Amino acid sequence: MTASGPSGMPRRRLRTVRAGATLSMLTPLVCLPYLATTWSHGHRPAMVVDCLAMLLVFAAAAAGARAIERSRHRASVVLAGLILNVAGFTVLSLLDGGVRTPLGALLPLLVILLAVGMPVRPFLIVAALAAAGYWATALVGGPDQLGYALLYTIHVGGVSALTMRYSAAMVSLKRRLSDLSRIDPLTGCLNRRGFEERLAAELAEADRTGAGAVLLLVDLDGFKEINDRYGHQAGDDLLAWTGRTLADQLRTHDAVGRVGGDEFAAVLGGIDAEGVPVVLERMHAALQDVAAAGIGYACYPSEASTPEALRELADQRVYRDKADHDRQVPAEAAVVGARVDGPRRQSATVSRYERRRRAIADSGRVTIFTSGIALVYVALLTASHPHRWFMAALLGVSCSAAFATLAISGWLARNLAVGKITTLVGVVQFSLCVAVIGLDGGVAGNLGFGMLTTMPLVALVTPQVGRVLLPLTTACYLTTAVFVGGTTPWYVAAHLGGALIVSLAFAGRGRIAAAQRHRLRELSRVDSLTQCLNRRGFMERSAAELAHAKRTHRDLTLLILDLDRFKEVNDAGGHAAGDELLCWVGSILRERLHPHDVVGRLGGDEFVVLLTSHDADEVTDLTGDLATALAERIGVSVGAGTLGRHGADLDELYAHADAELYRQKQARGRGRSRRPAASGGGVLTG
Repeated sequence: MTASGPSGMPRRRLRTVRAGATLSMLTPLVCLPYLATTWSHGHRPAMVVDCLAMLLVFAAAAAGARAIERSRHRASVVLAGLILNVAGFTVLSLLDGGVRTPLGALLPLLVILLAVGMPVRPFLIVAALAAAGYWATALVGGPDQLGYALLYTIHVGGVSALTMRYSAAMVSLKRRLSDLSRIDPLTGCLNRRGFEERLAAELAEADRTGAGAVLLLVDLDGFKEINDRYGHQAGDDLLAWTGRTLADQLRTHDAVGRVGGDEFAAVLGGIDAEGVPVVLERMHAALQDVAAAGIGYACYPSEASTPEALRELADQRVYRDKADHDRQVPAEAAVVGARVDGPRRQSATVSRYERRRRAIADSGRVTIFTSGIALVYVALLTASHPHRWFMAALLGVSCSAAFATLAISGWLARNLAVGKITTLVGVVQFSLCVAVIGLDGGVAGNLGFGMLTTMPLVALVTPQVGRVLLPLTTACYLTTAVFVGGTTPWYVAAHLGGALIVSLAFAGRGRIAAAQRHRLRELSRVDSLTQCLNRRGFMERSAAELAHAKRTHRDLTLLILDLDRFKEVNDAGGHAAGDELLCWVGSILRERLHPHDVVGRLGGDEFVVLLTSHDADEVTDLTGDLATALAERIGVSVGAGTLGRHGADLDELYAHADAELYRQKQARGRGRSRRPAASGGGVLTG
């Protein structure tokens, strides 16, 4: 196990500092050709000096990025760099003649760029300074620029607010997905992956402080017999109770994880061997009447110096502890008491459609906002315009379509044709806005810049729509500039080029965030040991397959596979041997089954398979083939339940398959036979 998190954060910060410095150098570099080709205009020498000064400062920042990253004043240095950007851009805009010049777009685009990912407080500081610089530029530029400045101050402020709102929602979604990927869905404790990461972090902290740490392993006694005697729902409830009880016996900053079927672990920071006996006594006392267990420990670094060595030593002590006490199945009254002793921990939930629904809704909001501002402008400030009412009608249609999109965003998110629908709506709305801008006087008119300022947000929120709209926007902007006219080539190049750079930056950030969310979503649904689906992932996938099977009237069969005498493998070779065997079983199942079949591990030595690519008549032969393949290393009992024949939902199929498996074990005289799952509670959904 390695701790990738602590070392990854400095690298990310270093890349952020370098990227910011490099991007800050890009603007003055691009400005130099413009200044060279317009040298006859006023103030060009002073503007060149401003560009060169910015280049020198940000080149030094890029060269010293590592020192900045390591500095305690890193945030202050970065904020100072952004303020320097604002000052430099303000000077360039002032000397260029105002906000309606080629360089007048620098400050608005900078604010939009910073709105994604920047903390709120420093963003507000930079945005306020940028607004002050923008308005100073507008006032110097003359009265004819004030209406333009007011319109785009409101416009850029709204787009930035929507960008920050969406970014905050995606940060929340990523955080919840990250939590889900580390939480066991049954007990609410850390899962194996989450616990291993926490253990690595605690050991790193122990190295830093010299305070030491202790790993505890807890293995429940006779848990298989609990399932057999009281049913699987009772077993699940007992596992949840055990997780709560262990957490209650430890400090709030200690971590508890479920690392196997009936195996828990805990890591205690800042404790040494002298404090262990008290903890063990307290844990034994809390568990013994309901879920007695063998408990082992290992101290870091006095007894072992690696996570693997800690686990091996603690595992040995678990078995010695088990040998020193009587292992008995708890009485029914104790199990019943555990089942009603408080609710299970509820981990954060994430809908598979949440990001898509929010993206659709936010795209509707940005259209409502931009079209609404334009509509107010047309209604109040274009009384003598010959196309006033036609422009208002087009904007009204655009707003109405956006309101409709917002209202049905939930339905659209679940629709299979969502990409085509949203792209079509986006193209129609954009076409209406282009028509309005053309009627208003082209890209240099009061509404012209609005064609560009929404591009970054579209690229971030709806990448599929952005892939269509960004080229379309570029083509329409250039076409409007050529045929409607009213501006210079440098104005078009500066505004369009700046908007494209910001849009590409947003699109890149969106792709990275999407990849991270996809990875976390996969981790939250996959068993970290066997790489099969975990309980959460199996349930989500099975629910979709069940609905599809009912719609298409095709066969669907649920298999339950229970490894025979798996406990003996753990007892003889330790948990490492058991883990290796479980990984092998998972790989054999995936190799022998069709890629569309669903393989999951619910916990312990219990695997489940949803056959989606086999007729019901093929199930008997298939289960025989699987048993033969697994018999190379361990015996297996298999129960099956077929949709329509044995039940209409997953719980009914599970109950039938579990009963069949129980009868199979009884007939063969296998050890630790199972009883049918108790009625009245869903084994899979409980």
